[in-house]
Parts: sequence; C-alpha cells; structure tokens
Amino acid sequence: MPDRSTLTFIIGGARSGKSAHAETLATTSPPPWAYIATAEAYDDEMRERIALHRSRRGEGWTTIDAPLDLAGALEALPDNQPVLVDCLTLWLTNHMLAENDLDLEYRRLADVLSRPRGPWFVVSNEVGQGIVPDNALARRFRDAAGRLNQQVAAIADTVLLMVAGLPLKVK
Repeated sequence: MPDRSTLTFIIGGARSGKSAHAETLATTSPPPWAYIATAEAYDDEMRERIALHRSRRGEGWTTIDAPLDLAGALEALPDNQPVLVDCLTLWLTNHMLAENDLDLEYRRLADVLSRPRGPWFVVSNEVGQGIVPDNALARRFRDAAGRLNQQVAAIADTVLLMVAGLPLKVK
C-alpha cells in the first residue's frame, strides 16, 4: 500500500496505459477512491472516451468533475483519501480555451499538489516527443504542457513514464 501522503505522477503518450495503471495504483489503498475528471464532453467521441473510463471503475469510486478548479477539488477532499486526477493536459486545454492566466493556475495547482493529504495519482500526457506542431496554438499548448509537466514532476515523490502499457520509473 502506498505511503499515506505521496504524489505519484504518471505521464506518457496517447493510449500508453496511463489511466489504467493509475487506477490500479490507486486501488492498492482502501476505498473510497476519488476520481477527479478534468474532461469535458464536447462531442460524441469524448463522451465515448469518458464512458469507457467510467466503465473500468467499479464500486468504491466517486467521480468529481473539475474541468477548471482542480486545486479546489483537491483541497476539498478529506485527508487520507486516495485520489486519481485524470488528466492535466485536458485541464490545461480547458484553461487555454477559457483564456485564463496559466501561470496563476499552475501556481494554485502546484501549491496544492506539493502538500498531498493522501496517496494522490496525477495523470498527464507527454506531448513534446512528437513533431513540432504546424500552428501557433498547438505549439503554445505543447510548450505550456511541457512547463506544467516539469513543475508537477519536480514536486512529485514518484514519476512513472508509461510506454506501451509498461511503467518505467523515472523518479
């Protein structure tokens, strides 16, 4: 069972097994488990993805939707509750679309994540290993995601890189 107050950061490419592995890690602690979802269902494909994620989770999970106020959702959790945040890149997308101050939101989130009050598992996408995007918005997103991921990795107790469904311990 994980230490009662640790931050584990799980990062990897699309369909690398990040979420499923994070769910497995979270359930090594006793329930109830909190699943903080940052996705918003803007289209049928996203609704299907959300439904797939929900179908994998059984009894003992509580879903909390936090597309923007992730720091507030984490602060509202009771002490010692295992939590899975899925995922930071969707949270970032939501803030970029809302034209919010990213530096302010990073600081708010980093402040809360630096003080986990239970076994916390945070999922994010590694988007910087592909080609340079061909448009300014995509490059801005890639750069913002890279900065966010670096900040979270720096404060995490453990960092796992998912590759083809396999976790590689980075930190």
